[in-house]
This record gives sequence, C-alpha cells and structure tokens, in this order.
Amino acid sequence: MTTHLAPDNLSLMSEISQLNHLLTERFPETEQHSAALPASGMSWLSHERVLSVTGADAKRFLQGQLTCDLDLLTNPGSTLGARCNPKGRVQSSFRMLRNSEDSYLLALHEDVLDTQRADLGKYAVFFKTTIGDASDDWVRFGLWGPDAAGALEHAGLALADSVDQVAITSQGTTIRVPGADRVEIWLPADNASHTVDLLLSRVPAGTLNDWQLQQIRLGLGQISAATRESFIPQMLNLQLFSAVSFRKGCYTGQEIVARMQYLGKLKRRMFRLLMAGDAALPAGTPIVNPATGQTLGEVVMSAHAGAGVEILAVLQKDAAQLEALSAKDAEGPLLTLADLPYDKQLADSEVGTAN
Repeated sequence: MTTHLAPDNLSLMSEISQLNHLLTERFPETEQHSAALPASGMSWLSHERVLSVTGADAKRFLQGQLTCDLDLLTNPGSTLGARCNPKGRVQSSFRMLRNSEDSYLLALHEDVLDTQRADLGKYAVFFKTTIGDASDDWVRFGLWGPDAAGALEHAGLALADSVDQVAITSQGTTIRVPGADRVEIWLPADNASHTVDLLLSRVPAGTLNDWQLQQIRLGLGQISAATRESFIPQMLNLQLFSAVSFRKGCYTGQEIVARMQYLGKLKRRMFRLLMAGDAALPAGTPIVNPATGQTLGEVVMSAHAGAGVEILAVLQKDAAQLEALSAKDAEGPLLTLADLPYDKQLADSEVGTAN
C-alpha cells in the first residue's frame, strides 16, 4: 500500500531539507576543530531537538514534573532545568523557553527526546496538555563574543540584559545564557535562511565543538542517552544555575533530590578535566584511579581544545585528592583536574549544608 503525502507536508519537508542543506554548507563539521577558540562566532546547535508542551494545563503539568520552578518564569522567559525519574535520577537536562502563555519549549540532547516524550506522555493524559516534537519548527544557534551584539542588531534581533532573559523580534528569539557575551538564538525554521546569512556576515561560523567547549569551561553539562538516569541534579551542579528549586512543591524525584541537598550526603559531583591528545571521550566513558583500577566516575561530555581535550565528568569527591586519573582503564590516557568558575561557590554551599 502506497502512502501519499499531502502537498503541504511535501512542501514542509522540502523546506526543511533545503534549510538543512544550507546549514550544512555554512557550518563546519563537528569533527573539525580550531586550534584556538575564536573570539566571536556562531555555532549551529545541531545536536539538540525541541520538545513542546502546550495547552491550558501545560504549566501545572510541568511544575509537577521538572526540577525548575515555573512560577518564577516570566512570559516570555527561560531557565535551565531537568526531569528526574522517581529515584531522583536525571532523565534529561534542558534549556526551557516559554514563548507564550501556554507554550513551553525544551531544548535537549537529540538522543533523549523520544524517551523523554514517551515518559512525560504517561502523565500528560491527566492534563489538558499536548506533548510534541517541535524540532522541525526551529533552528537554533549559539552566538558568542564581543561582536555578538552587533551581529544581532544587524540581523534584526534583540539582546536581553541579563542571564535567562528573553528578547523577541519579528525575526526570532534570543536568550542571554551564562558566560560573557553568550546568546542562544531561536529562529523559526520557515524564515531562517536570510537571518542566518546576516548573522554570518558579522561573525564567523564556528563548530559545534566551539560551543560545547565553552559549556564545559562554564561547568554546564548535558545529559545524553549514555548518561541517562546516572546522576541526581546536584551531581551535575545544576543547583548553581537556578535549574533546581528546593522551595516549590512536589515533582517527580523531589524527595530524593531534597534529601541529598539538606542532609549533605552527596558523594559525587561534576569536575572539569584536561587530557592530552585529540580523541574526545564519549559520554559514559569510565574515569579510573590508575594506581588501583577503581572506577571513580564517568564522562558527561568532552570537547577538543587546541592540542588537547577538555572534559566534564561526575566523580567521587575524594578523586580531587588523587595525583592522577585516567580514562577508560588504568592504562588509559592520563587526566588532570582543572578549575570551574563556580568552585568556590560550590565549596561554600557544601560547608553551609554540612553545618
């Protein structure tokens, strides 16, 4: 039996195909990486998809499912957040965009969208809400550097004043994100090509690796299929980015997350590591003590950085006291610990919790 697509669907598929072809031409392959991170640039966030939650009960539904507090989210507004299983283990981490009264968009790693959509769908049947895949409706970019503001203005986009604030124009939506001069750009896919060209006339096209390297240096990890349900939110240091609320009401996994926060029993957290060589480590790669072969944790994400690789990994806290770490096994590449911008804030908060 032959299935015939409606003309509108054929037209949409053609537009999406043309846009993907354009972006593939404009942006370097992920595997390519610069010797040094460009001062300004723009990366196509091709590794993420967009989950949509809409309807009259969308806010009430999500408030009982996610770690972030939607009562604090303006319209429009944005926040980081996570969704946990009942045991408090993170199924997905995301950047949320509220773009209208009853519409919420979650940008998350492409290989967890389908499982997250299915899991949320089990609970959504009790609410007036619809969960969908809006990935084809949007094309998203990470823009950074001193030339970012000028590029946005040239393309008819605006720039919000502070982190997590949103600015919307007829050309698209921008979100100010952590880090100096860093912005996420959300463009409607059916009207993106010209805006992309205008942006790239002011800043160079960067690789996805360029953006992910910045995320690593900021200590912003991301859950993928390899690490799904491996960590509670505080192991990823998400509480430092207002991605976890300890004051709102119940949500899935809340009891475990709160217990870990207030009883001070967290034994693992995310660290930044450096490794020589040019072979990035896949998420889920074991990190071990080379002296004993004991597994101390696993990789969350990694990116090329000049002649080496930078890594975010969740490790046992006492791993920071070791002279050496290695990847994969005791004979694997050696790793060294590096600073994160919030190390002091994290240490101070842990002292406060312990007291």
